[in-house]
Amino acid sequence: MKNFLLCTLIALLCHAHAYPATAQTEVQPDAIAAIGAPVLKWQRGSCFASWCQTGWYASPAVADLDKDGQPEVIWGSYDVVALNGATGALRWRAASGQRVWPGVAVADLTGDGTLEVIVGRGGDQVTVYNASGGVAWTRNPFGGGEVRTLAVADLDNDGKHEIIVGRASGGATRQLNVFQADGSVRPGWPARRDGEAGYGWGMYNENVAVADVTGDGFKDLIGPTDTHYITALDRDGNQLQASAIYNNSNPKGPKVWSQVGVHVGHAVDLRGYANCGTEHRPNFADSAPAIADVDGDGTREIIVVGNVYNCGASPYASLYRMAYVLKGDRSRWSNASFDWTAIPAPAPNSGPLSEDYSVIETPPANAVVADLDGDGLKEILFPSYDGRLHAYWLDKTQKGSWPFDVPGSGIRFASEPSVADLDNDGKAEVIFTSWPQKGGAAVGQLHILNHLGVQLFAVDLPASFPTGNVNGGLAAPTLANIDADADLEAVIGTIASGAVAYDLPGTANARVLWGTGRGSYARTGTSPEASCFKLTTSVAPDGAGAIGATPPNCGADYSPGSVVTLTTTANGTNTFLGWSGVGGGATTSVTMNADRSVTAHFLTFTPQATVTLPLILK
Repeated sequence: MKNFLLCTLIALLCHAHAYPATAQTEVQPDAIAAIGAPVLKWQRGSCFASWCQTGWYASPAVADLDKDGQPEVIWGSYDVVALNGATGALRWRAASGQRVWPGVAVADLTGDGTLEVIVGRGGDQVTVYNASGGVAWTRNPFGGGEVRTLAVADLDNDGKHEIIVGRASGGATRQLNVFQADGSVRPGWPARRDGEAGYGWGMYNENVAVADVTGDGFKDLIGPTDTHYITALDRDGNQLQASAIYNNSNPKGPKVWSQVGVHVGHAVDLRGYANCGTEHRPNFADSAPAIADVDGDGTREIIVVGNVYNCGASPYASLYRMAYVLKGDRSRWSNASFDWTAIPAPAPNSGPLSEDYSVIETPPANAVVADLDGDGLKEILFPSYDGRLHAYWLDKTQKGSWPFDVPGSGIRFASEPSVADLDNDGKAEVIFTSWPQKGGAAVGQLHILNHLGVQLFAVDLPASFPTGNVNGGLAAPTLANIDADADLEAVIGTIASGAVAYDLPGTANARVLWGTGRGSYARTGTSPEASCFKLTTSVAPDGAGAIGATPPNCGADYSPGSVVTLTTTANGTNTFLGWSGVGGGATTSVTMNADRSVTAHFLTFTPQATVTLPLILK
């Protein structure tokens, strides 16, 4: 869908509206939960006086950009906006005529204690904004195409973050590029490089995950492409080696990941080619991978969802979506208890209801990994074009009421889900949005399911603005505390009503497991290694001052990826000197991707005693 509306001078005044929850709310009668139904807090964030820009697949971010103690909601449709979290009112707007596909990333790129906003757009653009919305720099990474793949990560472990982007256009090489914090291209990139072995094509969704999968202490990049091959690169753009079990396929000898095709049967992977028509394979054009330690053994696995198709049909015929679990050497994962060498058999009726975006927008093939039932093992969730949200246990079964059929008239699809134990009872809830097929004025819903796929709540999203068009949420909701109370909110980027926020009653002690699109505001597709991270603060010398911090959002701790604002107050005549454990001034921020410890240092002054000497006259 394209946005052809022109903004008049009068419509330059932007607004957000706070409303009570008047939309339809469905509650499962036999579902007992300590949490309450979502309550609409505000809507039309980023919209103009009479219309809203079209929203796509960008999950919002939440961070205290200006360090005033009030979180902002940062979201992109075409323009990128920062909104007051409590009210939805506009803080700043960065205008553009190019759409924002990937989730907006927020990070302290240089380690100086200030946050940047990083955005990928159409028109081959990646832009870094400062905390006030000013452009730090814009680059054109590929010379054409759309930037739909975006992530931010510290590749060198030096406290500075690199920006990773992927190309949504044709071309067998140069699918990924990496920029340093100052906008310069990192040496060795873009990659795969021209002339190198392997196969690849464009990346048409958020097609990268970033984590150490080789055990060398440095992060790697996993990038599925519009083929049945996966590109895997180290931090310098060098291709990762594949297991020697693939050496016998042509060309014989050692191989890199992008030389080993993926098929339904592992025997076909080993052979190196498929007999199309009887042996099927996946396409990874829209595949957003995840990286997680699924079984808790200390080693990370790669999870990627493929569109399995019949390569013998003309045109190719899509059959079903399915998850693959791979090791760091590209071989298929198994352990003593579970075996993903063979992928699960698809559930009945797993074929596409539609793959025509003129009928309904495409559901993203985004993998989410989280422990739903509290047993220490992670489940694999993904939405599919069959109109369902799937959840696979490591035994390759879908338990309880999974897969979940998205309710409503006509064709409806589910977004990437977020996952949190909202009532802290040890079992996680699954939160996602849905959208209807085009035509008419139907709306999607905000859904909350329990860990077994039983729907607890379904709340209609607002009507389009102006009315008369379909509305829904294409991207994962973001779970964060955006106001002064203790409960979480769900922040949603919608198709036609701007950014929308819902209060989630009874969630003050929630544990957020996968709280936004691609797992965190870095958009790296990584499942947090811990449910919550602890922040320890101290003052030196003791009693010289105090530290204020953003309230915890994960019990007494912080959910992974949370950006915590720290503010110092000096006692008496003492003076703040600086921090250890974090950079920045008297007010700074720290991103909770691990347990963190920070100390505020003060220069103290001790008042001198006043001594009165007697006057001696001679």
